[in-house]
Amino acid sequence: MNAFDILRFAVRGLSANKLRSSLTTLGILIGVAAVILLVAVGNGSSEQIKKSIQRLGADSLTVSPSTTGRGGFGGSGGFGGPGGFGGPGGDEGSGSGPRTQARDLTTDDAEALGEAPSVKSASPVVTSQSVTAGYEGTSVTIGQFVGTTPSYFGAANKTIASGTLFTDADAAAARKTVVIGSTVASDLFGRVDPLGKKIDVGGIRFTVGGVLTATGSSSSSFSDPDSIAVAPLNAVRETLTGYGGLDQIIVQATGSDTVDAAQAEITETLAQRHGTTSGTADFTVSSQAGVQAAVGESSRTFTVLLGAVAAISLLVGGIGITNIMLVTVTERTREIGIRKAIGAPRGAILGQFVAEATVLSLLGGLLGVLAGVVGSRFTIAGVQPVLVPSSIVLALGVSVAIGLFFGGYPASRAASLRPIEALRHD
Repeated sequence: MNAFDILRFAVRGLSANKLRSSLTTLGILIGVAAVILLVAVGNGSSEQIKKSIQRLGADSLTVSPSTTGRGGFGGSGGFGGPGGFGGPGGDEGSGSGPRTQARDLTTDDAEALGEAPSVKSASPVVTSQSVTAGYEGTSVTIGQFVGTTPSYFGAANKTIASGTLFTDADAAAARKTVVIGSTVASDLFGRVDPLGKKIDVGGIRFTVGGVLTATGSSSSSFSDPDSIAVAPLNAVRETLTGYGGLDQIIVQATGSDTVDAAQAEITETLAQRHGTTSGTADFTVSSQAGVQAAVGESSRTFTVLLGAVAAISLLVGGIGITNIMLVTVTERTREIGIRKAIGAPRGAILGQFVAEATVLSLLGGLLGVLAGVVGSRFTIAGVQPVLVPSSIVLALGVSVAIGLFFGGYPASRAASLRPIEALRHD
């Protein structure tokens, strides 16, 4: 009996129980489709996060406050002692005096950073999260209400779509002018031109001076970068955040090739101003390259976990194949005995049942690939899946291997039946 005959008998055997074969195939289909689709979702989420990070610009750095304390004041005498204020130990020594709270980032820090040789601009930033803004009875929640200076737009790679950005004069006078993101403009104004309109934010009227260019991200994603409003620093401090420390300083290097130099200069400048060392720094400096590397690593782990969870479905499908093939062997015991009695070799019986299991898993795998590819064309939870070709090959290959592996035991059991015992089976 050649391979074609074995395959023909296998297909005939599966056709005799169409519903059972279809349900078994469905288990493999779901497993393969889940692997392909969940890996695609993980990959798409990773790409979406990377694009969001890249929008800040390859030449930008972010300075953030840290909760780390710093060294004590003066020498061993502490406050008022021999090494305290005004004593021989100087203002801020490195002795064993009490530790102080980490210093806030200030606008003076931003100005000092702006004078560094490798720094093009340093923009102080305060942020108020989830701010409600209203216009003629319509209200929306703005994801981020940012207070900063005009240099922020260049450093954060934000461009104007209509209207104008606020100026240094606006910032100095704390004028209540605001530039809004495309999501805020559409949700709050609809088809009305927002330029020149006044919106109510915390009981204070801000005049819309411009609308930012849309970044292209879906508003249904986890964090919509277009749900933003940017106003002069002091105007936001007066109305929303108060005059505490800065949340960030966005620094733009003179070029992408001077980012490392700018980072070193920022660290040195702030360490001198805050009186800290590398081990007790009360600030952190991060570049986009470092953030992307960390996000990439986390995203890969996330994608692997999603694929592992989906692979469980394939395992369940394989167990289903074993179960169905064992039932099939039991049902066809008498047929097996007749075939062996008239001279069918052990290899023919073994090959038929292995072929049946493989056909089930291969058909389910192919349909699963089709379902996974079609499903990846749709947005899922705000994420546009990105297909990974290797996941398709791997899922299909595993589905076939499952057919061979999980079909092996039932096939071996069928081939091992003694003809006389098989013929006696009811």
